[in-house]
Amino acid sequence: MVSNLGIGISLTVLSTFIGAIGALFLKISISQRTTRTFLLLSPYLCGGLVCYGFSALLFVFALRFGDLSFLYPFAALSYIWVAFLSGYFLQEKITSYRWLGMILIVIGIFLLGVGATI
Repeated sequence: MVSNLGIGISLTVLSTFIGAIGALFLKISISQRTTRTFLLLSPYLCGGLVCYGFSALLFVFALRFGDLSFLYPFAALSYIWVAFLSGYFLQEKITSYRWLGMILIVIGIFLLGVGATI
């Protein structure tokens, strides 16, 4: 059986992934050469905003299963998701400094999690 905290963590991680997809959609929408009027009707812009909204609602729901001070650091995972998604879909380069930063983010989340359970 999954604990309440496990549900909270899972929902928070899913929330960060959906938010990262939203960021990817927003980047794609602004990268298209279009008029301002068409930009407002862009499916990528609309999709990005919907992803951000759903991500926020999912995080609010996740807070039912854990403390804000414990779950919020997991929001930093969005940086990692964005790096991987932009590397894959936008062919952006992940430099060695970015890799180091992502490793430090994971270590930081782990330390905050261990510190919260002790």
